[in-house]
Amino acid sequence: MIPIYRPYMPENLMPELNEILYSGQLSFGKYGKQFESQLKEFISCEYVLTINSYNTAMQVVLSTLGLQAGDEVIASPVSCLASNQPFATKGLKVIWADINPATGTLCPEDVEAKITGNTKAIFHNHFCGYIGEIDAINALGKKYNIPIIDDGIEAFGSEYKGKKLGNVGTDVTVFSFQTVRLPNTIEGGAIVFKDKILYDKAILIRDYGIDRSKFRTTDGEINPDCDIQLEGYGGLMSELNSFIGTKQMLNIEQLLKVQQQNAIKWQVELENNIEIIPLSLVRNSVPNFWVFGTLSANCKETIAYFKSRGFYATGVHINNNIYSVFNNKVNLKGVNKFKQQFVAIPSGWWIENL
Repeated sequence: MIPIYRPYMPENLMPELNEILYSGQLSFGKYGKQFESQLKEFISCEYVLTINSYNTAMQVVLSTLGLQAGDEVIASPVSCLASNQPFATKGLKVIWADINPATGTLCPEDVEAKITGNTKAIFHNHFCGYIGEIDAINALGKKYNIPIIDDGIEAFGSEYKGKKLGNVGTDVTVFSFQTVRLPNTIEGGAIVFKDKILYDKAILIRDYGIDRSKFRTTDGEINPDCDIQLEGYGGLMSELNSFIGTKQMLNIEQLLKVQQQNAIKWQVELENNIEIIPLSLVRNSVPNFWVFGTLSANCKETIAYFKSRGFYATGVHINNNIYSVFNNKVNLKGVNKFKQQFVAIPSGWWIENL
């Protein structure tokens, strides 16, 4: 059975990986800086921070934006639980907005209808790598002076108007580098900022609020005059994870190209199929095709059909508005329709001769 996901790991990681293990430098160092440089070049943005997990990246973002318990965040329930769980951890009030059932991404009109005076952020998930209505959502941010966070948990390498996600004008973008993502650092993530002031603040929050340039005296002791003014996290990515990231980035363009080629083949195969319809694309967008999304009037039959051909098909995520932790079990028509119809099929880099 061809899997829906597969962790990518390049060959020939030794002996460098072994050298790092016994180098005495396991925390963020030269490979961490190198990995960040590669990400900056790939995304075409200077303000990129690697983080040791997606969850920590989200916590850093929320702290950097100054969100407090009780603040409202508008988000899509059609996403990975990992995307929305940090809001519960922070004590934020999640306001679910409906989606466009043809694309699986946020409906701008419903987002605007949910904005209140207590809305402190709009969290724009790009479902399974499929880009949402970026211009419309970002315009709402400008209109109401609300920061927009692009959730690229499954969308690294996806493009909008010829630019990589992370460089499309959004205030903040978050990526996951967990095992089944690209790049895969085993565990990790990254944050991209449009604004240098937020970027500089996040550098401190990523490292317990510490300004390392002032933290120690000239004789190496902790400086009592170096005040810690910000909450912070232990978010630095290790040299081991960073090194793996540097190796992954050498092949990232080719891996994404294979996924897009596989998606074209699925598109051609299904173009005359009235029972299984490819997910609609937002204009001027190019997904990374983490999966190939389809809509079917009978999900169970469609999943069984593709499995009979040796492809592991699945609904991927369950809508998060069913979970008690968010205390908001709202009924949303677009979400309901989408979850009744969505089926993902494999289109990853590991599939040959599709």
